[in-house]
Amino acid sequence: MRRSKQTTILFTIALVILSAARAPAAPPKVVETVPRNGDLNVDPALQEMRFVFDQDMSRGGYSICGGGPLFPKPVGRPRWADKRTLVMRVRLEADHEYQLSINSPSYKNCRSVAGEPAVPYPVRFRTAAGQAAAQAKTAGAGNNAQAIANLREAIDTQYSYRDLRKLDWAGLFTRYTPAMERAKSAQEFAQSAAEMLGHAQDMHIWLEADGKHIPSFGRAVERNYNRNVLEKVVPGFRKRSAAVYTGRFDDGIGYILIDSWSRDHTEALEQAYEALWEFSDAPGLIVDVRPNGGGAEPLAQDFAGCFIDKPAVYAKQVYRAADQPSGFSEPQERVLQPNKRRPKYRGKVVVLMGPGNMSSCEAFLLMMKQVPGCKSIGAKSYGSSGNPKPTDLGNGVTVYLPSWKALRPDGTCFEGEGLAPDFPINATQTEFEAADPVLQAALTLLRRR
Repeated sequence: MRRSKQTTILFTIALVILSAARAPAAPPKVVETVPRNGDLNVDPALQEMRFVFDQDMSRGGYSICGGGPLFPKPVGRPRWADKRTLVMRVRLEADHEYQLSINSPSYKNCRSVAGEPAVPYPVRFRTAAGQAAAQAKTAGAGNNAQAIANLREAIDTQYSYRDLRKLDWAGLFTRYTPAMERAKSAQEFAQSAAEMLGHAQDMHIWLEADGKHIPSFGRAVERNYNRNVLEKVVPGFRKRSAAVYTGRFDDGIGYILIDSWSRDHTEALEQAYEALWEFSDAPGLIVDVRPNGGGAEPLAQDFAGCFIDKPAVYAKQVYRAADQPSGFSEPQERVLQPNKRRPKYRGKVVVLMGPGNMSSCEAFLLMMKQVPGCKSIGAKSYGSSGNPKPTDLGNGVTVYLPSWKALRPDGTCFEGEGLAPDFPINATQTEFEAADPVLQAALTLLRRR
């Protein structure tokens, strides 16, 4: 009997343990906030909001939901101060009502280490009026020391290519901090910061101050085309819109040049589809993007989608996640979908590419690699794609830093390296003054395939 009772007890304990192991983890809850929900007369000079949870959280993301005039203006990006505390630096106005929510029915990125989303928690408060108003207006304004700290934190925790060129960031800050501290205006601060950030040689880093765009780096590109020559060697070459040029060779091969994917040219890109419709019977098609420096990737997706019949993964990316062991999120796929709303083309296609291509146009090159039989000719692309995100430094300056690493479908990064064509054409600038060796190679390839 004793053995039987012991067996029963052990079996019961085992069931309890097994049941506990299978029970879903309790969702995390917010147990403390600064300021508290419902607070009135909050000091408008408050520069940091805090949200404390009742259990350890996954620090790979967050959801602080809201928008419009009721949402506190963030300074920099929110960060996890520890395993249970989410912090957001803010700049508040006096005598103003604010509201936000930690998580919501649609956004649930505040999660426990077990992956359970936190229970949505609203926070509403109002700032005080009176003398504090003057403090609120000056809080952060001209605070260059804090802006430098914010910039340094942004580079350390948000800049996806921070380590690409092995820069001594500590040394750079030591060198440029005096000039940034002495800056008497937002623009002067931004100019000094841009000079420092220029060492990263990253086309996707820039600053804004007083409504002005301040780049950190300019590229020198030896282009592998000459538009004046194209006008002579492409029969019927004509400008159809601000972004699209076309022509057609005597044997029926079509030619479409697209020099930008900018949203400013959305209407202009309609002519690319008109040309695609006209060339539906063409035995071959040349898509020339050598002058194209990028723009909006969805516009490039729409056009590339005219050449495929089924979805295809054309790229991947990882986002900066400083608290993760690797410093980055898990890879995410970017998928090209067939464009069923536009003309389709299933003939032979060649894409002309070169060092002028970067950003969303490099994404386009990756898309066209998924088109059956499509080949690329020319020179290697520039190698720059970062999906830049803004960070308010708190002194009237906003810095834009790349947030992701753009990857080929196989997971390799091409930043600073570029994408190679299927058929490289080595030609000098002198050769492009009288002819177009890249275009000629494309015609030769199409005519013999």
